[in-house]
Amino acid sequence: MAPIRIALVGIGKIARDQHIPALAASEDFELVAAVSRHTGPEGIPLFRTIDDMLAAGIKVDAVSLCTPPVGRYALARSAIAAGLHVMLEKPPAASVTEAEDLANAARRRGVSLYTTWHTRAAPAIEPARAWVAEHNVRDVVITWREDVKKWHPGQEWIWEPGGLGVFDPGINALSAITRIMPDALHLTDAELFFPANRAAPIAAHLTMSDANGTPIRAEFDWREEGQDRWDIDIVADGGRLALSKGGARLAIGDKVFVDGGAIDAEYPGLYARFAELVRTGQSDVDLAPFRLVADAFMLGRHTTIEPFIE
Repeated sequence: MAPIRIALVGIGKIARDQHIPALAASEDFELVAAVSRHTGPEGIPLFRTIDDMLAAGIKVDAVSLCTPPVGRYALARSAIAAGLHVMLEKPPAASVTEAEDLANAARRRGVSLYTTWHTRAAPAIEPARAWVAEHNVRDVVITWREDVKKWHPGQEWIWEPGGLGVFDPGINALSAITRIMPDALHLTDAELFFPANRAAPIAAHLTMSDANGTPIRAEFDWREEGQDRWDIDIVADGGRLALSKGGARLAIGDKVFVDGGAIDAEYPGLYARFAELVRTGQSDVDLAPFRLVADAFMLGRHTTIEPFIE
């Protein structure tokens, strides 16, 4: 089967760290072009815009968009209008409305659209989902703490409106828990902590629930100076399930069932899923994590704290 010819749009940290290695190892895709205002992968034609790439006559079947969410909508609409299949880095757009419109546009044009959530591809997520399906969950606590200076050095866009702030990593936790829990979640309370000199939060406390009234609490914080913590603890009538390392490790009680893999193992899975969607003419658009973030910005209390200086 011939590989799917793909262009990578936006050559930043996540593209270099994850997308380019995943594509290099994939038998499903051939990276034929890059679109960036800066530099691109060596040996690959580089263009400033998608329109420039198409005008050059490069044969492309799909694009993977790795740009910041603000501005991504126009890029995706341009690709869809050209008949290209589109894979979106998380979050899929700058707003839920934009993401929904892209789904409608892809459906009308007959191309595949994939809104990716890389944490869902972590090795412990599906085993955790299977365990939860067989037990009555009583309580969920999510702790997602990391150092913004380590993971997003000098990336000013994340502090601007639409950049999400701490919800950039926090949405990973939300993508995991909305996959694991069998029923839809809704936000009941939230507090967002905004540095006085920033337009996006550096920390957030969320309280959620489901149709059964299960309490679900989440703490997101970008000020962690020690070990990163990406944990989900679930207490159920069958014991306690502990997810850690961002979904790479799963323990139930004192027994470890999964312990391996990292973010480097997630992106190959995302591209395998995208290839499946393209070849079967389907889309995969799940906006549940994104809606919870939007609800937090709309319903949450905004607390101003000391300025953040990188």
